[in-house]
Amino acid sequence: MVIVRFLSCALSCLFVLPGIGAAQTAAVAAPADNHQALAIFPAPQQVEPHSGKLDLTAGIAMVQPTGDAGAGEVARMLRQWAPDHFLFASKAPQAAARLQFRRVPGMAPESYRLDISPGGARITASDDAGLRYGGVSFWQLVTASPGRVIPAQSISDGPAFRWRGAMLDSARHFQSPQYIRSFIDWMAANKLNRFHWHLVDDQGWRIEIRAFPKLTEVGAGRRPATAPGAPPLPEYRGFYSQAELRDIVAYAADRGIEVIPEIDVPGHALSAIRAYPEWGTGVAIPPGTEAHWGVFPWLYNSDETTLAALETILGEVIAIFPARYVHIGGDEAVKDQWQASPAAQARIRQLGLKDETALQGWFMGRLARYLEARGRTAIGWDEILEGDAPQSVTIMSWRGVGGAIEAAKKGHDAILSPAPQLYLNHVQALNRGDPPGRGEVISLASVLAFEPHPAELSAAEREHILGVQANIWTEHIRIEERASFLAYPRLSALAQVGWTGHGSKDYTGFLRRLMPQLDRLHALGLQPSASAWTPAIAVEPAATGGGAKITLSVQGGLPMQYSLSGAPPLPYSAPFTVPGSAEVKAWATLDGGRLGSGATRRIMPGALQRRDSRALKTCHAKVDLALEDDFPASGPRATFLIDILDPCWIYQGAMLDGVTRIDMAVGQIPFNFQVGKDRDTIKFRRPKTPAGEFEVRLDDCDGPVIATLPLAPAARNPGVTRLTAPIVPTKGRHDLCLTYTAAGPDPLWAIDEVNLLPQEQK
Repeated sequence: MVIVRFLSCALSCLFVLPGIGAAQTAAVAAPADNHQALAIFPAPQQVEPHSGKLDLTAGIAMVQPTGDAGAGEVARMLRQWAPDHFLFASKAPQAAARLQFRRVPGMAPESYRLDISPGGARITASDDAGLRYGGVSFWQLVTASPGRVIPAQSISDGPAFRWRGAMLDSARHFQSPQYIRSFIDWMAANKLNRFHWHLVDDQGWRIEIRAFPKLTEVGAGRRPATAPGAPPLPEYRGFYSQAELRDIVAYAADRGIEVIPEIDVPGHALSAIRAYPEWGTGVAIPPGTEAHWGVFPWLYNSDETTLAALETILGEVIAIFPARYVHIGGDEAVKDQWQASPAAQARIRQLGLKDETALQGWFMGRLARYLEARGRTAIGWDEILEGDAPQSVTIMSWRGVGGAIEAAKKGHDAILSPAPQLYLNHVQALNRGDPPGRGEVISLASVLAFEPHPAELSAAEREHILGVQANIWTEHIRIEERASFLAYPRLSALAQVGWTGHGSKDYTGFLRRLMPQLDRLHALGLQPSASAWTPAIAVEPAATGGGAKITLSVQGGLPMQYSLSGAPPLPYSAPFTVPGSAEVKAWATLDGGRLGSGATRRIMPGALQRRDSRALKTCHAKVDLALEDDFPASGPRATFLIDILDPCWIYQGAMLDGVTRIDMAVGQIPFNFQVGKDRDTIKFRRPKTPAGEFEVRLDDCDGPVIATLPLAPAARNPGVTRLTAPIVPTKGRHDLCLTYTAAGPDPLWAIDEVNLLPQEQK
């Protein structure tokens, strides 16, 4: 079995950028005020400067046409986002400027025109969405004006794609209704318009279904997995009542965002089958399985009673969610249980189908037609193309862009949502202190560069590409702050691609526009990641003369500066040497301004070869994950970078002259992964002691053992344990292979930190 999707700190950002230049991310005739020129996000289609300025010292009064409910909702949103600037006309002082909303027929969907003159401002559009996006652009200009003065200008703008989405997985880890509202605000501020809400999966059922109350009574709770012998963790539980869901749907609608629910079938069904075993194939579920991650083999059966139950569930879902689209999953449905089920085989024969893949196609088609009969359109992950999905079904392409290409050629509408490019559960950088996630880095620059127009499609076929969507799977995103950290600023880059209709390699130009936008989002409660512009500080012994060699790196090739022990800053151009002890501070720059709070590292002569797991390299990178320790129940936990199918690390380029000992901090974590037959491929050397031992091998993983660290002390400690052992004296620079011996993969042993010591440390 190939496993793909499932293995899917301090959050400070300073965004004051003195001296921002006028470079743009699109061809824009910019106003003279550079800060204002960069205020509108995503980059607008056209900006025309005029003479004069609009003075907002007394605020701006919003004047809406009588009876225009859409304009009223825009006015209320702006008032909530910036109450010091936006005033309702009935309460505004006489001196306040006026913002008018105007409707005209014939403008493109979601497009607007924003005219600003010394006498006031006017937003013109044909639909509610256009008025709303014009309002968002005006809010961006207003909040980017430190002196409450905006240059006169006219902006004509609209999106390239009608689907600009973000998916949040609330099934694996639950987020509060208040957080969901904040998430929707951040989407609206970026002019995103589709919130795909993943509410159901193997690990949790999060939507109240009144016809089947056990779905939340049983399926909404689980006991998190722990390593053997570790203290149990408290039950994890949460779901949304129908009243809460309706409230969130209405809140999103007021901000122009359609909420797309996902009810996954026929796989990802464990939480439902736990609650109603008769919906499964009769295969027993071992206790605690719901606390695993991975691709589960439990499927719904295809009996009429089960399909009727699913139709009842979908009936309640569409009563809550008025959106045109309902996502019905269709991905990662392992057919083993259907193959072994006499009832499933009889069903295949009864229906005259070829095999289990065809049975899934029939199953999905049945539910898609149920939705179609009620005025809704089903969306499915791209696997459903294998079962001849009905023509009405929209395809969400996650296994690369190939599914969208195939779908468009067959006449289906399609949405680009490929892994790994747009999977934001991947880490943004390998910085110590960043939250857990999938171990392959997906950078801000790579999301920005995503090209949404597959070259394999003709112009007519490209009309079937509705747009783009980024996904946030939460297997390893336990708390809401981490979801925010992993979503932004990469979701802003996705918004730029969806709005402009193209990827961009103008990374610095994008950052110039992004920074004031993040300021605004911060005011709306967002704490985004600064990993994209936080330098990594690598330390190693200098080749000659003693001291430490310092190498700085940052994503996107941004210029960097550094300071040593409080000295004046210097530009960074190449690695440099620090004699003795020092404190290195480093930061990226943009147009001479400092980006973020930067990074700091203290250099100590006895700790020049200390590396955490994220600075190591996994040996084969089969399934790299940054996993959180399962201990303690509350408070900070360690995060380890580990390949769960091959726990093996390479310490590259170790300088072994004078090294006498190795110090390792290690932790144990449960092997709670449904990986099917891949588990049989995980091999370990036979342990020499009951608990096993870490081995350090020279040059490669078949090289001589130069240090052994017994795991017995760590086996008695559920948290991180520090192990120390002598190392065989060796000269020169070498790679070190770090592995451990074990009888099996549970628990997994993971490295937190490695330190090569020149002498025994007291």
